[in-house]
Amino acid sequence: MLVGEVNGYPIEGFDLPNSPTAIDSLDLSNKRLVLRTTAGSQGAVLAAHAKDIYVASLGVATPTAFSIKELSPKIVTFVETGVRTKGGGEEDIACADYIASLLLKTPLDTNGIQNRVLSSRAATKFTEPDEGNFPESDLKHALEIDRFKFAMKALRIDNRLVLKTTDEI
Repeated sequence: MLVGEVNGYPIEGFDLPNSPTAIDSLDLSNKRLVLRTTAGSQGAVLAAHAKDIYVASLGVATPTAFSIKELSPKIVTFVETGVRTKGGGEEDIACADYIASLLLKTPLDTNGIQNRVLSSRAATKFTEPDEGNFPESDLKHALEIDRFKFAMKALRIDNRLVLKTTDEI
């Protein structure tokens, strides 16, 4: 199934948009998803030469930090993919800061992190009236810290990056 967006908008011909609300009630087990996003999947591809790559959000923050800790890396690099030259990406920076705080065993206040996401430039499109492409429920999903109990690791398989949950590896 093709899932994705360009600048937040659904892609014509794709099966699903990149919207948690759109996929939340679907049974996607035993489905292969091909994801295309303007920022996140592009960032993973650009980081393809890194030794280990995790794709993270607040929804998998603690499992991601735990998985990174198990590797005992000397250096951890965060790639905040939503950051642009004209601003933005505050939500990605908040997520990176939160995961870094977990790695350093100095966890930040979750309410403060969620408030940073809510006040980000990206959040405004979910709180203003639009044509339905940005449901406010997607923002609620984005604010759910540790909704899932797995991390998402990008593996190199047949010259492609394939995301697998740590439950699957």
